[in-house]
Amino acid sequence: MWYLCVFYHRLLDYRKPEFDSLAELFGAFSSSDSDNNNNNAQQRRNSLEWKLPHRHHQDSPFHFVNLPSEEIARNIANRSILVKGLYELWGEGSSYEELQESIKNYPDGRKSPYLASESTFKITVDSFGKVISLQDQNDRIEGLSYIPFKGQVNLQNPDHKFWLMETDDYGSRNGLPPVVQKRIFFGREIGAADRKLLPTYQLKSRNYLGPTAMDAEIAFLMINQALVKPGKLVYDPFVGTGSILIAAAHFGAMTMGADIDIRVVRDGRGPDCNVWSNFKQYGLQMPISLLRADNNLPPWRSGLKEVLDAIICDPPYGVRAGGRKSTGRKLVKGVVGPYTVPYDKRTDHIPSTASYSLAECVNDLLDLAAKMLVMGGRLVYFYPVLRENDSISTNYPKHPCFELVTASEQMLSLRYSRVLLTMVKIGPYTEEIAESARIKHFEFRDNHLKWLEEGNLRYSVFSTAELELDGATKFTNESKPKYRGKYV
Repeated sequence: MWYLCVFYHRLLDYRKPEFDSLAELFGAFSSSDSDNNNNNAQQRRNSLEWKLPHRHHQDSPFHFVNLPSEEIARNIANRSILVKGLYELWGEGSSYEELQESIKNYPDGRKSPYLASESTFKITVDSFGKVISLQDQNDRIEGLSYIPFKGQVNLQNPDHKFWLMETDDYGSRNGLPPVVQKRIFFGREIGAADRKLLPTYQLKSRNYLGPTAMDAEIAFLMINQALVKPGKLVYDPFVGTGSILIAAAHFGAMTMGADIDIRVVRDGRGPDCNVWSNFKQYGLQMPISLLRADNNLPPWRSGLKEVLDAIICDPPYGVRAGGRKSTGRKLVKGVVGPYTVPYDKRTDHIPSTASYSLAECVNDLLDLAAKMLVMGGRLVYFYPVLRENDSISTNYPKHPCFELVTASEQMLSLRYSRVLLTMVKIGPYTEEIAESARIKHFEFRDNHLKWLEEGNLRYSVFSTAELELDGATKFTNESKPKYRGKYV
């Protein structure tokens, strides 16, 4: 059945990928067997049908989506972060006369269960790109008197919620996607995102924070794309203060984390201000373990494979914080040999570290995920890119064990973006695969993204921009595009 999906107008690249992932999580793609068949994986992920309303821009918040059942639609909407509402559409039109005709033509058998005298209802008027006064809202609701509601109005806790939504030609320079023609929708609400999660988990009220703590909205989007649900084991190899694992624990997952800085995972700022206290603050299940571990030298015993359901992380890429790996300059240069820390000094010992380039970091992350993820498990991580000529390079890291599901860009400036890469494991890990991945890594590093090496990314982000216009550097309103959808 086709439903009207209304998105929040933000993080545009993330909207459909999150929806598609949740559709897979809640069983929207039927399959004859329960295993992760490689031949059917791509077909299942691409089986959702989407349509745009008449003459709407592709970035419009209004979309039509075909889903197999109302229960699945409700589960997706209620779990989503970016779905404002999912509706059974009773009618639409470019005018209220067309809307009335459309509603009257909608099958009575579909409408009558929600118009009965024993049920209560509420009608909400909403708009996109303009403000409708309270008086005009009331007038529009009264104009729906041709719908034979028999129940009582209940504004606090109605049995059924109905929405009248309107969009119009509001001009082209207000930062919203252009709408050529007015469109009006009326439908019954199936479900809506629980945005109350965001103020509950907002960073400014969190007990323990670090400089790279993940924003709550992005953390929940990452969790949704990783198909996290109760009982799944989620690992973050760059755990920091635990923002991603907190989002995973909210949905009932078992969590593990690691960080190279023992002061973060063990000490924090005291016994009542550390990673553990963040979980305690929200009443969440504590992590199984938080390790002082190095992504370059994973702590897993030899032969251990396929135990994690998802790896979700934000690797250090040298903008706010640079990557580090276990070793030291003297050890690297051969001035000193490997050593063992005496037992009586281990409590206060801070291991030596050296710089860790993003190219090497991502290669180690892919190798870890290929070895430790179960078949069909997902790797979700951020990857930085530079913008040139208002576009980005799509030469993302690859691995023989993984298939790229989606890449969602978040613009951070005119020259710098980060892309959320979601990958699914499609093949087993072998020594031959590891060697093939190592060769691909060297080709990728040397031929495509040399700026990833230490220092270059930060220089590209923070160096002075030069925009030459008629021999002079100047910025004007006219030099900015009229609609910049990636910025929202």
